[in-house]
Amino acid sequence: MTTVLTAPRRRTRPSRPGTPGRRRLPLLAGAGTLLVLLLAVLGPLAAPHSPTAQLAAPFQQPDGHFLLGTDVLGRDVASRVLSGGRTIVLTALAGTAAAGAVGMTVGVLAALAARRLGDLLIRCVDALAAIPALLVVLVLSAGFPGSDAALVAAVALATAPFSTRVLRAAADTVLNSGYVEAARARGDTRRAVLRYDVLPNIAGPALMDSALRLVASLHLTATAGFLGLGQGGAAPDWGRMVSENAPGATLAATPFLAPALLLVLLSVCVGLLAGGLADTVGRGAA
Repeated sequence: MTTVLTAPRRRTRPSRPGTPGRRRLPLLAGAGTLLVLLLAVLGPLAAPHSPTAQLAAPFQQPDGHFLLGTDVLGRDVASRVLSGGRTIVLTALAGTAAAGAVGMTVGVLAALAARRLGDLLIRCVDALAAIPALLVVLVLSAGFPGSDAALVAAVALATAPFSTRVLRAAADTVLNSGYVEAARARGDTRRAVLRYDVLPNIAGPALMDSALRLVASLHLTATAGFLGLGQGGAAPDWGRMVSENAPGATLAATPFLAPALLLVLLSVCVGLLAGGLADTVGRGAA
């Protein structure tokens, strides 16, 4: 009787289900975000008609001359969609940048300062966070009617307190780490610790927090446009277009749906990018 010896089978590492999809999702989200941002920023250059001129009857159906039909006042919807995103996007980006700068400065100062002083700063921030964000937008927009700068300030004030808390916690974690204690033991100054240890290590959380705050800023700026705040008159605005054309949605859907879908697409894509960034930061910290 002969015994046949066979080589042991080589074990293969099981593939993780859903990994290719997880990799493609941030790419799709990034492509969607870039597409909407380019449409918002460069769209006015491609508008076929004046976005404020009355060109036809209200709520005319799409045809060869008006690709998306006309709105409640007979204006070209395609031209208004192409021209109406720049204000919302730039206001949200400016508000997010201002909130990030305030949150980084106050959060890091609260972490570096003495415990009592740092807690006092955070309590002041908490008092500001207790005010509803929409109330801040309404008060500043009413005080400075038609001012986009006031809307940027309102968005920054409404979102900065949350960034401050997140970045203070991230800075505390870095300051309590072993390598910062070693840096202090070898005589590094507080400025050197801040420059070479704290700021580089909270850059990831700061970027992730900015992505999340951008979604909130988009919601606030779109809500402000829906309520008629900010830049007034006949100037196109995606949020204002939803409000203007909602009563006639049964007559013509595109004047209402086109700006609403673009706002939803941008918010969802930015949110997915923030989630992917959070996973990346989490794996890097692990």
